[in-house]
Amino acid sequence: MIIVEPGLQMTTNLLIKNCRILNPSSKEIKESDISLENGVIAKIEKVKKVYLFGEVLDAEGRIVTPGFIDLHIQGAGGADVLDGRRESLEIISRTCAKFGTTSFLATTLFRPEEDNHHLEVASKSVGSDLGGANLLGIHLEGPFISAAKRGMILPECILLPSLEILGKILDYSKGKLRMMTIAPEIKGNLKIIGTLLKEGIVASFGHSNASYQETLKGMKAGISHVTHLFNAMPSFHHRKPGPLLAIFQAKRVTAQIISDGVHLHPEILRFTYDVLGEDRCIIITDGLQAMGLPEGRYTYNGVEYESRKGTARYFDGTLVGTSLGLNQLLERFIRFSGCSLNAGIKAVTENPARVLGIQNRKGKIEVGKDADLVILDGDWSVWSTIVEGKVVFHK
Repeated sequence: MIIVEPGLQMTTNLLIKNCRILNPSSKEIKESDISLENGVIAKIEKVKKVYLFGEVLDAEGRIVTPGFIDLHIQGAGGADVLDGRRESLEIISRTCAKFGTTSFLATTLFRPEEDNHHLEVASKSVGSDLGGANLLGIHLEGPFISAAKRGMILPECILLPSLEILGKILDYSKGKLRMMTIAPEIKGNLKIIGTLLKEGIVASFGHSNASYQETLKGMKAGISHVTHLFNAMPSFHHRKPGPLLAIFQAKRVTAQIISDGVHLHPEILRFTYDVLGEDRCIIITDGLQAMGLPEGRYTYNGVEYESRKGTARYFDGTLVGTSLGLNQLLERFIRFSGCSLNAGIKAVTENPARVLGIQNRKGKIEVGKDADLVILDGDWSVWSTIVEGKVVFHK
């Protein structure tokens, strides 16, 4: 429970008592207290003078982990990035916090025939207080992708590679574009990848029909990440290895995994973890506005879909994403892959932080790092979520 000592005013300082601290790279769980001051972790040690803190949160022996980072989420709580409203981003932010997510990339599309106001709204909201998880930037799926592997992306949101169009996208996103999903086999995209690299934007392989060799060329040009591995790309074939073999062989390329057990069969997920190892797996939600809402029918980019048992599909059977929170997908990832608790936590904390180059601030519970924390109950539900030292969700 949260305790405010009598006679003391609420401050920016928070003491979390009786923690079992799980740092992903550590092999042991440390019992301690965590002192948070001005949005960062100030101390990790037992505190005797509790009265010095205006706000005290007793974790009562629960596990405390670094805050979860979702690199791929379109919407949640009935809202979508495409809505183009700050209020929608606030709803997504607060809904994410219920599932332990403390930071996220607003994942969305470029609409060539529209004003793309949603990109401007998202860019202006980066780093501001949305009431829950912190918006780190924008992840754009396309528009330079393969029409043959478009998945849920409408044909009108797919364009031939163009530095001029990329320039417009960069103008709309005002320096807040952090990741772009791109198909390296399309003529002109290797130059686009090089430009993304110069701008400090993660070039992510995805929605691609690339061959093995074309995938290697994309990686040589600067691709360092993969969007929802196995989905929207060619499968393995013993005479046409395709992109998957190139991805698995690349020692430094990280990969997004949707671990609902539907986008990837549980045994494929186990195989994937065995090959990639704990440093290259990144769990994502690929979440839609149905996240946190009852099962039923919803609409994404003007097309109706159905959410059932945490998985979203168009009525023709095409997978659209999930309606599961990151803590729920974390539980399934650990169960299906057989990995350790630490390795699972790493896939939602350290690894995504490293992809975005923010590992000096996020992804671990260490003095000086951002005070983004998750307190878990034994059933994997989130008991409390702290963002920049503030409790933004409490059960």
